[in-house]
Amino acid sequence: MADRDLLVLSEEPLNAETKLGERTGTITPAGSHYLRTHFPMPHARREIAVDGAVGRPMSITFEEIRALPAKTLAVTLECAGNGRRFLEPKVPGEQWGLGAVGTAEWTGAPLRAVLERVAPDPRAVEVLFRGADEGVPKDLGRHIAYERSLPANEAMSDDVLVAYVMNGEPIPREHGGPLRLLVPGWYGMASVKWLSRITLQQQPFVGFYQTDRYVINGQPLRKIAPRAVITLPTGGAEVAGPVVEIRGYAWSGRDQLRSVQVYGKPAGTRGEPQWREAQLAPMLSRSAWRGFVHRLLIEFPQKWFEVDVAARAVDAAGNTQPLEARWNALGYANNAVQPVRIRVRS
Repeated sequence: MADRDLLVLSEEPLNAETKLGERTGTITPAGSHYLRTHFPMPHARREIAVDGAVGRPMSITFEEIRALPAKTLAVTLECAGNGRRFLEPKVPGEQWGLGAVGTAEWTGAPLRAVLERVAPDPRAVEVLFRGADEGVPKDLGRHIAYERSLPANEAMSDDVLVAYVMNGEPIPREHGGPLRLLVPGWYGMASVKWLSRITLQQQPFVGFYQTDRYVINGQPLRKIAPRAVITLPTGGAEVAGPVVEIRGYAWSGRDQLRSVQVYGKPAGTRGEPQWREAQLAPMLSRSAWRGFVHRLLIEFPQKWFEVDVAARAVDAAGNTQPLEARWNALGYANNAVQPVRIRVRS
């Protein structure tokens, strides 16, 4: 991708963060949207095999999928490891900051329409998705393909897509083209890239990326926990006071975003912060982040004053962000509030 503008964590396999501090719009360009890969990028075929507990197993071509009724959704994808770098003690895995997230407009055929062509067995409990990417995970020692499953009822949701367009263009290879799964509201591991096979199963799937990785306390990860990230000002910035404009993005896959709250307090001080409501930008879709802004008044005991500012998201179900990280051995779903320290000039 010639116009890639990312913070690269590793080149092979390619893993890179969105530069959130440079984002101003709701939609993330493909070249600036985070990338998570487990193996070398494949050259995927333009067809998907569909088999398992179905009445009519078949291969469905790219052209046949494009001929199905299409749907376009703005969707925020977030890697389950986003925020891993902030956990103490440190855990293995890519040391993501807060930029393993991005929002794009995806177009594709509802997975339901694809599955209806093969006469799914009503006894199927899960749908397994295989990507064309494969290799040997260093913690496993044997060759596997990337595979993840969804409960059958989730797979039949109207918003789960077999996608072929990203931001109005064919999905770039780096982002899983020509065909990828898109599961709104779930951590990115569910949205299998380079989709090559769909298998309906009458038993729950057991596999490395389902039951060994992307799990917390043995339970496979599912929907995205609420998070708000401040993009401006950036950490270490020197800004003029007494009013400081705080901007960022917020999202939740567990329910619709209800509010974003912001605080500012002298650097390093403890105690419960005084949260203040931020203004939310209009909702683009239920599955997309929303911008927020708050003009924070800072009171000055001296000419230069160090301040910690932070934000937290609250969704309609009351889910929010903890002030302290909830450590887990693989470093997943760390949605703790992340303060940003700035210097404010009176």
